[in-house]
Amino acid sequence: MKTEQSIYSEALGWVKKSENNPGNQAKLVFLFGNKDLLKEQRHIDYVKDRYPEAEIVGCSTSGEIFGEQVFNNHIICTAVFFEKAHIQIAREQVTSMEDSTIVGRNLVKKLDKEGLVHVMILSEGLNINGSELTDGINTTLNNKISVTGGLAGDQASFAETVIVHNQAGVKNLVLAIGFYGKDLQIGYGSMGGWDSFGVDREVTRSKGNILYEVDGQPALDLYKKYLGTHVADLPASALLFPISFRPNNSETAIVRTVLSINESDGSMVFAGDIPQGENIRLMKANTNRLVDGASDAAEMSMVSLRNSTPDLAILISCVGRKLVLKQKVEEELEVIREVLGNGTAITGFYSYGEICPTKPFEQHCELHNQTMTITLFKEV
Repeated sequence: MKTEQSIYSEALGWVKKSENNPGNQAKLVFLFGNKDLLKEQRHIDYVKDRYPEAEIVGCSTSGEIFGEQVFNNHIICTAVFFEKAHIQIAREQVTSMEDSTIVGRNLVKKLDKEGLVHVMILSEGLNINGSELTDGINTTLNNKISVTGGLAGDQASFAETVIVHNQAGVKNLVLAIGFYGKDLQIGYGSMGGWDSFGVDREVTRSKGNILYEVDGQPALDLYKKYLGTHVADLPASALLFPISFRPNNSETAIVRTVLSINESDGSMVFAGDIPQGENIRLMKANTNRLVDGASDAAEMSMVSLRNSTPDLAILISCVGRKLVLKQKVEEELEVIREVLGNGTAITGFYSYGEICPTKPFEQHCELHNQTMTITLFKEV
């Protein structure tokens, strides 16, 4: 596998960052960038001219990742040439959040199953229930194929996200990238680093990913109690205080983050389901723990890659981590580089949700929030 990377900015235009020149050999290009830039067809046309045989996929972000650097208002282009592996792209339009499970089912049904070794999801970030999307995917794949990916971002604006597939970015689209070939190895890992605080609180009323009441009180009232001076910045400030729960008393906690709020009824919309009857806890950030979590995610991904040096790493980290880490945000990328080594091309984005199994070699994927999620690729 070979990669070539370029960066677009309005100040400098397109600047090449590597010299592998895959050209016609490139079969897949990832574009992660600013929403408004990805909606301009001229940028997609430029990439098509450089890599005419490639499928072009990507999404809007809450920050773009290149190596150990984080950019805003750029496009990061990563072209991939496979020596033996091949890919297939499936796409589904989201017409309603209530159809998220059906979208997941239909999406992976379109992929050929023979030789399929991994699926990467790039999804609309706002008008989707990510946990129901993954439920549909898991059911259809029978938990026999590993799945990773994430939900598109829009900085901390929560206004609009777009997905790219061979044309300028559009809303309400979900892509599944199928990777095929016995010579392609995949590694993956996802970890958080947030600390819970306060007492357990019962979800007394919820429907899907809409949380109405906690301990018999409007959910938004609870958040406002703990946000203090951050209340004026809702819903973005709620990213600083995600919630966690352990479905069916499992060992692994699932973290959920807020997408929107409803002042009229006191409800909150999360990126994934908040089951009624579950006990939840508020969480808060510790910057050192977040950086350690990124390192742990890298270690986990290397375990599932059996500790061989990856050719490509795609990092999907939650926008909430970026908001908390602020000027230290690149520290979580630096510790990942230390684990992966200098020979790995790194790209990715800050997201509204991450998709990954919870353990190495596990093939049942979950929607995560507030994690660093890493997918590694290596051809042997």
